Amino acid sequence: QVQLVESGGGLVQAGDSLRLSCAASGGTFIRYAMGWFRQAPGKEREFVSTISWNGGTTNYADSVKGRFTISRANARNTHYLQMNSLKPEDTDVYYCAAAPKYPGGSPFPNDYYYWGQGTQVTVSS
Repeated sequence: QVQLVESGGGLVQAGDSLRLSCAASGGTFIRYAMGWFRQAPGKEREFVSTISWNGGTTNYADSVKGRFTISRANARNTHYLQMNSLKPEDTDVYYCAAAPKYPGGSPFPNDYYYWGQGTQVTVSS
């Protein structure tokens, strides 16, 4: 059973940076594409970024392109989301996820089989 645990969320001011981490255990992490999604209360889960199993391919939502960077450290079973130039509209609960059957990555939540519990990011203006 794969378990994902996010960390690194918090309260920051607009323009600040945060780095989210997602630690995986219980599975073959190196074979999985990983992704980050975010969700506000009452809204659908929104794609943020995805990275292929080997880190060679990354994709981003237009809203975060140029500000966020996804990366992974397979030797540590961990992947990251570096968030720079944060805006109030980035305020959400952020979830990491693993997609065993889509090693190239995917922007679709339904392609992800394992999910973390979420970490709150709040950006004040």
